[in-house]
Amino acid sequence: QVRLVESGGGLVQAGGSLRLSCAVSGRTVSDYTMGWFRQAPGKEREFVAAIIRIGSSQYYSDSVKGRFTISRDNANNTVNLQMKNLQPEDTAVYFCAQRRMGGTYSLRTDYEYWGQGTQVTVSS
Repeated sequence: QVRLVESGGGLVQAGGSLRLSCAVSGRTVSDYTMGWFRQAPGKEREFVAAIIRIGSSQYYSDSVKGRFTISRDNANNTVNLQMKNLQPEDTAVYFCAQRRMGGTYSLRTDYEYWGQGTQVTVSS
């Protein structure tokens, strides 16, 4: 059984930082492309970042590039998202997901397993 559990969300002031973690069981994170998505109230779930299975290349949405860093901890089988210089527009529920083989890293529908999400709230 595949299970993804996010942690690390919370309330932070604008300009602050948070580190999200996604603990994965039933899958080895290094064998799959892993991604982070977010969903703000009343909006569609959107791509944030991905780390590719082969070569560990990282990809980011334009809105977070230069502020967020995705990484993989193979020893602990986790995927992390370091977020710096957070802004109120980053407020959302953040989801970790595992992409199916051969999918597109930024396409939500190409991810087959999801965590339950963790709330990030940035106050101005």
